[in-house]
Amino acid sequence: MNIKLILTVLTLGTLMAAVDTTIVLLALPTMTIDLHTDLYSSIWVLLAYLLILAILSTQSGRIGDILGRSRIYNLGFVIFTVASALCGLSPDVYLLIFFRVLQAIGGALLTANSYAIIADTFPPNQRGKAYGITSLGWNVGALLGIVLGGILTTFLGWRFIFYINVPIGIAAVILGLREIKDINRVNTKLDISGALILGVSLTLISLGAMFIAGSGVSLDYITEIIIGLALIPLFIYNETKVKIPIINLNVFKIRILSFSLMASLLQGIGALSLTFLLIMYLQGVRGLSPLYSSLLLTPGYVIASILAPFMGRIADRGKPGTLAGTGLILTFISLMIYYFILTPFTPYYIILAITAITGAGSSMFWPANATAVMFSAPREYYGAVSGISRTLGSIGTTFSYVLSITVATLVIPRYVAFEIFLGTNVLNGDISNTFVSGLHFAFLVSAIIILASAILSILGGNTAQKVQKR
Repeated sequence: MNIKLILTVLTLGTLMAAVDTTIVLLALPTMTIDLHTDLYSSIWVLLAYLLILAILSTQSGRIGDILGRSRIYNLGFVIFTVASALCGLSPDVYLLIFFRVLQAIGGALLTANSYAIIADTFPPNQRGKAYGITSLGWNVGALLGIVLGGILTTFLGWRFIFYINVPIGIAAVILGLREIKDINRVNTKLDISGALILGVSLTLISLGAMFIAGSGVSLDYITEIIIGLALIPLFIYNETKVKIPIINLNVFKIRILSFSLMASLLQGIGALSLTFLLIMYLQGVRGLSPLYSSLLLTPGYVIASILAPFMGRIADRGKPGTLAGTGLILTFISLMIYYFILTPFTPYYIILAITAITGAGSSMFWPANATAVMFSAPREYYGAVSGISRTLGSIGTTFSYVLSITVATLVIPRYVAFEIFLGTNVLNGDISNTFVSGLHFAFLVSAIIILASAILSILGGNTAQKVQKR
């Protein structure tokens, strides 16, 4: 067993699944025209993927507990790779959405089991470094997807945003089948009733929120969200009654674990909405193309890529919660700088400097948060906790999109906000100043969310040392 090759496969899997959460964003206008459809249909190429990831990640981790994490992980890679090829071959938007659903199923199997495989494979004092490397997949993947989406669509065409996954996927499947083996198998069962209740709840909440972002507030959409939220107590009751639940609620009695999981959710909402808001500013106010807008975000990506493995080593030494919280404080500072100084004429070098601060913060948060989560999780629930973590991350991505669009539409018409989001419209004059004022409010909201996440992370405390003493 070559742990370096295992780590490579895990990083590739998480990276590819995360990249495809956003890679279609800048290709949507081209897709809409090429497939002879409308924006409100093509937007589901993005949203369907996010929704399926949010629903399936927890259950996928439990399936890995039962059938073997390596087997389910490798199966996920096969499904993801085949679905990627089919996405590129899609003749119409409806088949493309269907294949994106299949792709998301594979992505859920990948991401929900990756943390657990690391926990199985690496000793406690080396996991932080491993999480630091694989966390590049999710931490940077969503941002890298935006950059790659712009480059590939501009120079090769939108179908190549899916084709690029195929050779990487084939190589990763071959390596994964050879190197990743099951070390621990949990004798457990699926919680079918819990899965159904949780699936319906997340579907209703996510769909309601997405429709509100895309079409505006209506009684039907609010009702969907209310019903979805009302099902959560039923799900909790179900989990207390079934013999082997999807989520062992006793896990949340572990203070460090519950704090770290909630920090992951809030970080996903606040930090990704920062990226979406910045893209709207660069495209709608500064008039940059989607490609050049995405390239301005690359300093943060590069810095996060370089620093994350080192931050993982620091997390191994103890106090990963403090390290994660420090990273979030840097993200908070970035948001507050945007809140105070961003104007329609802010020099680009200042924006580049701020993205560098954000990248440094991300490099601290993800490996440290992953270390805190998996150090705190009982071994028999590695798969389930890994799945919960990724579910919360997917929900955070979904709501970051909802937050960005919703806040933008408070000051400009909804259809204009969508056009700015996709890079097909540019504001000017007084409308541009009004829109920037609206973005200031959105940055402030995101900053509050990130600050709450930082507090939760710091409350996680000295996880690594506590676990090593057990």
